Amino acid sequence: MKKTFVLSHPKIKLPRLVEAIKFEVKKYLRRERKKPLPEGADYWDFDCRFGTDKDNAEVIHLGAINQHIDEAEKNELASFYLEILAKPGVKKISD
Repeated sequence: MKKTFVLSHPKIKLPRLVEAIKFEVKKYLRRERKKPLPEGADYWDFDCRFGTDKDNAEVIHLGAINQHIDEAEKNELASFYLEILAKPGVKKISD
């Protein structure tokens, strides 16, 4: 998912819009995790980037997406860019 979310709508209020964005992200993650894993992979890992636009996006942790969306709402940003890319992950076995 590579998408710029707009935080304004003529009929939808901001808190409802933010909840809809969070639900869309959660739905995307759920859909990606249901896909069959490639051979040799143990789980789906995600590379995430967040910023005001595509050029200024910084790498973030998957668990921090909602915090960044809340921060964008609090800072009254007009829009923000969110990128989530799935990749196969392999568990590391430590001795």
